[in-house]
Amino acid sequence: MHPFENILSVSEAEIELELKFIAEIGWSEFWLNPRRLRGSDFLMRWSQGVWSEQRLTDAINQTNQFYAIPYGPSGTAPTDDVRAFELYFERLEAAGLGTVKRPDLLIFKIEHKPYVDSFLENIGGSKELPFIIESELQPLIQKALIAVECENSLWIAEKMPDYNKQMKPQKRLGGKIGLAKNAVLPTVIIKEEDRIPLNKWQIENNVPIHIWHVFFDKAYGLSLNQAENLVKEGLIEPTIQTFQAPGGATTQKAIYKFYYHYAYLLGISTEKPTLVPDYIEDKNGHILPYVKFTGGSLHIDQDALQILSQM
Repeated sequence: MHPFENILSVSEAEIELELKFIAEIGWSEFWLNPRRLRGSDFLMRWSQGVWSEQRLTDAINQTNQFYAIPYGPSGTAPTDDVRAFELYFERLEAAGLGTVKRPDLLIFKIEHKPYVDSFLENIGGSKELPFIIESELQPLIQKALIAVECENSLWIAEKMPDYNKQMKPQKRLGGKIGLAKNAVLPTVIIKEEDRIPLNKWQIENNVPIHIWHVFFDKAYGLSLNQAENLVKEGLIEPTIQTFQAPGGATTQKAIYKFYYHYAYLLGISTEKPTLVPDYIEDKNGHILPYVKFTGGSLHIDQDALQILSQM
């Protein structure tokens, strides 16, 4: 799958809005670019990802103890123009780096900020990071405390039906503790297709990777190593979900949902984001509306700061 379509793929489970009793939607064949966006879900997914990564970056940088920069391709992509967003991934593919999996953020101690800023200035800014091979980025990477893979969900964690429910022995897990298969609660998600490349990156660069999952009201973190152990011990099973790309193609992918019980509290929302209407317009004047996130702030929890301090 082309990296542009892969980054915007939406799981059926993530589509919260259904237009029922409508046989046909007039803009379902809307030509935004050479690939068709079949609904607002893809644009919302794009906006949601940009918002959550920026929220985490701002939260870390406000601690005055640590410094975060975007490292993966999605974090440095254009944020206000879908066509520019697509062209960005076209350039990434042309550079031979379209299928390279990199964590979304790099986290540094605050004392390394002058070095990091100088390094980025010398290469033309953080937006150029995805187009540089990692062998040339080692001086920067080796300064990092951890790398972060970002995920997000359109849920208020504390209002999810099985929030605060205790784990119990489960028959399907051979008596090991867990929750019902259909339990709805905050989880930290890792895609099966990302597990091998993320583990490979972690080993090759000797920098630990953590998964940070942002909800509407709070965020949780989990180290990749701990996630791997939970899978190996049979405490977390894969879930098969169907993903749809902007071009309409569907694929089934396995994802792992790690209960928040296994994660550390990363942060709590101190200011709610605002959902605002927006739209894009093609050269022929066609309009595709969507909702995007703006504002909001996250306060990094003391336990998370302690974990980073001990790295």
